[in-house]
Amino acid sequence: MIKVLICGACGKMGANIAELLRGDKEAQIVCGVDPKGGDLPFPVYKSFKEVKEKPDVIIDFSSPDALSGELEYVKSTKTPVVIASTGFTQEQKEQIEQAAQSVAVFRTANFSLGVNLLCELVKKAAQTLGDKFDVEIIERHHNRKVDAPSGTALMLADSVNSSYDEKRPYLNGRSGICGKRGNEIGIHAVRGGTIVGEHEVSFCGEDEIITLSHSARSKKVFAAGAINAAKWIAGKGAGMYDMKDLLVDIL
Repeated sequence: MIKVLICGACGKMGANIAELLRGDKEAQIVCGVDPKGGDLPFPVYKSFKEVKEKPDVIIDFSSPDALSGELEYVKSTKTPVVIASTGFTQEQKEQIEQAAQSVAVFRTANFSLGVNLLCELVKKAAQTLGDKFDVEIIERHHNRKVDAPSGTALMLADSVNSSYDEKRPYLNGRSGICGKRGNEIGIHAVRGGTIVGEHEVSFCGEDEIITLSHSARSKKVFAAGAINAAKWIAGKGAGMYDMKDLLVDIL
């Protein structure tokens, strides 16, 4: 049985993880970490320094603020970690890369199988259509999301860009008299209501438009993907892993 620590245990995604792991025959929650604390069916600590249990893997659906203490813990205990948070600074991303030199780290902007399939599809579309098509990405999320553009939108942009010899710059939104469109990849963020997550990539050419999209109807799809990642990475050696590595094994 794989022992799981949830970082961000008292948040909505922490609750989804706990619900899906209830009765799971391969993994169980042994504790959580959340600065707010909380009355849950398992111990919840306010910092990693207080953790008494010895988890086999950490699932992190918290915020970038928790990263420093988390990385210190995983490096000292050699505990594999699944990082599902987004909105990291460049410095924090470098810290994650550094940690992966001594412990297994699984990180992706989106744990949905469908979104990762979409990444492959937009990459293929960019290869096929070439540089004569303009690319625009629209992402939509709930009104409580704090970072924009979404990590998934950037992941999709990177997938598109990987097909071009000459990389295109990213332009986040447009306003005013911005002039003629250049060779950029436009990325636009919408925030409203309870939208779970929608991403749309349009390739706009002469007299035709190809649009590829994905819509998540529940946050459980991300929780399920993170749990699969946690089961997969438990016991793995040091290194940086993502959904491509997992999909090679399960598909």
